[in-house]
Amino acid sequence: MAQPCAHPVVPIALLVFGLVAILLLTIPTEDVREAPGFMYGIVLDAGSSHTALYIYKWPADKQNGTGVVTQHSECHVNGGGISSYAGRQGAAGQSLEACLDQAVKDIPKERHQLTPVYLGATAGMRLLNISSPELSVQILQEVGHKIQSYPFSYQGAAILSGQEEGAYGWVTVNYLLENFIKYGFVGRWFSPGRPTVGALDFGGASTQITFVTQEELEDQRDMMKLRLYGHEYSLYTHSFLCYGQDQVLKRLLAHIVKSQGDSGSVTHPCYPAGHNRTLKLNSIFNSPCTAKYKPSAYDSQASLTIQGSGHYEHCLSNVSEIFSFDGCPFSQCSFDKVFQPNVTGGFMAFSAFYYSHSFLQRATSITASTPSQLDEASKTVCRMTFKEMLLLAPKLKSRLQDYCAISVYVKILMLRGYGFDETSFPRISFQKKAGDASLGWALGYMLSLSSLLPAETAGLRKALTPGAWGTLIFLFVLLLAAVLVFIVFHARGGKKKGGSESTI
Repeated sequence: MAQPCAHPVVPIALLVFGLVAILLLTIPTEDVREAPGFMYGIVLDAGSSHTALYIYKWPADKQNGTGVVTQHSECHVNGGGISSYAGRQGAAGQSLEACLDQAVKDIPKERHQLTPVYLGATAGMRLLNISSPELSVQILQEVGHKIQSYPFSYQGAAILSGQEEGAYGWVTVNYLLENFIKYGFVGRWFSPGRPTVGALDFGGASTQITFVTQEELEDQRDMMKLRLYGHEYSLYTHSFLCYGQDQVLKRLLAHIVKSQGDSGSVTHPCYPAGHNRTLKLNSIFNSPCTAKYKPSAYDSQASLTIQGSGHYEHCLSNVSEIFSFDGCPFSQCSFDKVFQPNVTGGFMAFSAFYYSHSFLQRATSITASTPSQLDEASKTVCRMTFKEMLLLAPKLKSRLQDYCAISVYVKILMLRGYGFDETSFPRISFQKKAGDASLGWALGYMLSLSSLLPAETAGLRKALTPGAWGTLIFLFVLLLAAVLVFIVFHARGGKKKGGSESTI
């Protein structure tokens, strides 16, 4: 009996299967390989009151990628900001050693030479640059030399403008919230369609407000345009030098000394009743922010005794007087003759805003999420004794006397200055971090300088190249057709065979 011959379609199908298998082994791919590890970047945030070192990382195969940068670790430098070391040669650089040593440990050795490091100095150095430009240059050179002694790729040390500080903070907030772009589960970057949020930063020597606005800006100095991920953003951003937490407290005390006279003792209505403190006059008048309050002739080493009275109304009056709400040259102003459009959308408040708001909530059990609640919480704190505060927050002993003044200041700044009201104030979120990353200008600074923020929309990312996908699809269609033809021929052959057997 003759052996049945295999249908000719069978070897064709096997051939196509073989071609597909070979193709899958040899076809060019994108991003389908062993994980290449991470690239790293370092930013030193040299603020007025302290310096923080942040280490960021992103997949090494996405040097020009999108939405992949995360915070790896952070280190806070002991001591004051680098501007506080003015006149002490080498001290500013030495203060950074512990955190730079930590960075050497935190970043894999094979990545050290590839890791860019940036130092950005903010309002403390801006003030020093006003009072002593030579010293500010010297300090930047010192910290630069110290950083260059480490095995990283030094990219420079610079003093940021207030506008840059505000804009980079806004970029950080919206990047971390994925308001610019988001990576979908289908392997594609897409715009989530969410509006951006404004950024409210409160440092030691300055405070910044930045938000997107459609209103015409009457003062072009406060306008910044950014193009990110195919979208253009028109920002209003303004930085108020001398309105940071530490400088506000100095200005308030200088104002009180001037109004009560330099008699060696003053009554501070924002300090808790019964709380006394003695300090040198030079510690008040050693800043450009208090220059206008300085007596024409005074002994800088003379002592001043401050006695707290815990009087909310008098505190409110004194804090209000360090602002200027008169003489606006535009259609509308925040304060100090600075134009500001109406606040719109949500906001995130961070840095000292977060800490002061957090203390208010803990000390008073009031959420402080509306203007009326903020007012109530401020009054409650200002009427507390120092002992009552100490029971609530013993670890904050050195700063407790300042919380009344700061809470009143924040209330005036937010409500009367920036113009937040019963509708807009509840849309402010007070945060320390977004995800696992600290909020501030540092991440936005590195993203911008590292070109990790593309101006155009990120395209579709697939495992295979477009040409490879086309070839693969063509071969699968060919295989499917061959299999169908085989099934049809096999079915017909079976029918014929069955018919011939029935006639025997």
